[in-house]
Amino acid sequence: MISMMDAEELLKSLPHAFPYRMIDRIIDIEPGKKANAIKNVSVDEPFLQGHCPNEPTMPWVLIVEALAQTGGLAFHSSFEKEEGMPILARIDEFRLKGIATPGDQIFMEAEIVQVFSNFAKVRVSAKVGEVVVAEGILILAKGPLQI
Repeated sequence: MISMMDAEELLKSLPHAFPYRMIDRIIDIEPGKKANAIKNVSVDEPFLQGHCPNEPTMPWVLIVEALAQTGGLAFHSSFEKEEGMPILARIDEFRLKGIATPGDQIFMEAEIVQVFSNFAKVRVSAKVGEVVVAEGILILAKGPLQI
């Protein structure tokens, strides 16, 4: 298990910056095994400006991205530093089951199911409270080196 300070350093290592970083906090992480993270959905999110103006909801594609970033942290935490960052390669068996609105906190879980060559199969889920809003399998690939 990685400590919170190390987790914050790992979070800083994501190549994503505002507004594309979809993780606000890492709850816990076991390198190469699993990661749990939180995304707080704020009314001031830039993606809410034109998305369903009368009933703002976090776009599902961004929930998938948040899950990919969470899974990527679990996968990446087991890399040697010079190996680059994971990228989303494929989405499998994915179900979108609910919504996240301003004021919601999305709890994301990612578990590495299998690592093969430069890829990882990751089981992910996103919950708002006890309600599952998305779940499925993501395939992540070791991406290019950071510049």
